[in-house]
Amino acid sequence: MRMYDVIVKKRDGHELTKEEIEFFVEGYTKGEIPDYQASAFTMAIYFQSMTEKETAILTQAMVDSGEIIDLSGIEGHIVDKHSTGGVGDKVTFIVGPLVASAGIPVAKMSGRGLGHTGGTLDKLEAVPGLEIEMSKEDFIYNVNKHKLAVAGQTGNLAPADKKLYALRDVTGTVNSMPLIAGSIMSKKLASGADSIVLDVKTGSGAFMKTLEDSEALAREMVNIGNNLGRKTVAVISDMNQPLGFEVGNANEIKEAAEILQGKKVEDLRKLSLEIASHMTVLAGAFESYEEAYHTLEQNLENGKAFKAFRTFIEAQHGDVSVIDDLSKLPAAKHVIEVLAEENGYVTAIDAESIGVAAMYLGAGRATKEDRINHGVGITLNKKIGDSVTVGEPLVILHSDNKDAADSVEKVKEAYTISSEKVEAPSLIHKIIK
Repeated sequence: MRMYDVIVKKRDGHELTKEEIEFFVEGYTKGEIPDYQASAFTMAIYFQSMTEKETAILTQAMVDSGEIIDLSGIEGHIVDKHSTGGVGDKVTFIVGPLVASAGIPVAKMSGRGLGHTGGTLDKLEAVPGLEIEMSKEDFIYNVNKHKLAVAGQTGNLAPADKKLYALRDVTGTVNSMPLIAGSIMSKKLASGADSIVLDVKTGSGAFMKTLEDSEALAREMVNIGNNLGRKTVAVISDMNQPLGFEVGNANEIKEAAEILQGKKVEDLRKLSLEIASHMTVLAGAFESYEEAYHTLEQNLENGKAFKAFRTFIEAQHGDVSVIDDLSKLPAAKHVIEVLAEENGYVTAIDAESIGVAAMYLGAGRATKEDRINHGVGITLNKKIGDSVTVGEPLVILHSDNKDAADSVEKVKEAYTISSEKVEAPSLIHKIIK
């Protein structure tokens, strides 16, 4: 088989066979197929796309290119969730304990963040002492005993995807729906869960800015999961403003803990219950979504979910006293108010600009070498639909720099204030099963 023939076949819009796709993935991973041919191939996919069957085969080949986590030692049906990323997205810290409180095992492999805030692991490390590197045996033990563990991903999950993504990033072929979906799902499938719930964001702070693109990506990923034997559901949720009121690392751990203690932050609470409900239904704990939602809502109110969170922190050697007294979490040196400069109503918040403002403070990484400052971040006082008066604080910056001029400017750019009141955007746009 020649790579040249595979490239031409896809260039001309024909469906590739399983053998042809596997030939490419194996050859490129081993370095037998050069970058210039792989570039031509991904560009052919970019223009001609792939069928549902081709995308599933490509994803499975990327899964098979490296280590597949064996979680057979975990008792019960394992569920996982994945978010396509957003600003203020601390849902994992609420959903994990919620699902665990229903007796369902959550074995989550996560990564670090490159962007406006840290990733799941960076945020967890705002809790002093918390360990995210653990042996497979300890990981499985924690899930079996406490129903929840979060650990760093192994370096050898889907190496074909890692190599292919680096190539796509410099050849203008990132924005191909089959390649995006295959990239995300290959790592999820290699992580060993039985079922997956995907939180696909849409809007100004999301990777996919339009609902149409977000739905297309969600359908691609659900099709991949279901075609490869994993029950998969996607929730398309809004990211036209940050989720909740806190953006940062310690800030987001604090807000998640407050939700688990019963605080009513409506959008964050609703989305967490939505995702957790689908996870527990997929795992067979409840017969219906309605029953799951009702029970999990009760577990927020009666303290079961918070107890599961506290146990998880303690099991991974985190200082649980900071969860009991959230004021002990890392904090910035200065508090800076960004004030409204006109009267009216908040009609838009560019979530991405808020994220960039947080990164300028040190909450995220511009490069892989940057260090995360866990104590800095942003608190939103006003969200879409809220009224504002001149001089009223829109946002509070938690900064180690006295003026944080770049972040102040970015926050001002993010807010649109008009005389006409608007409704807050819908939180849940669609469920794809």
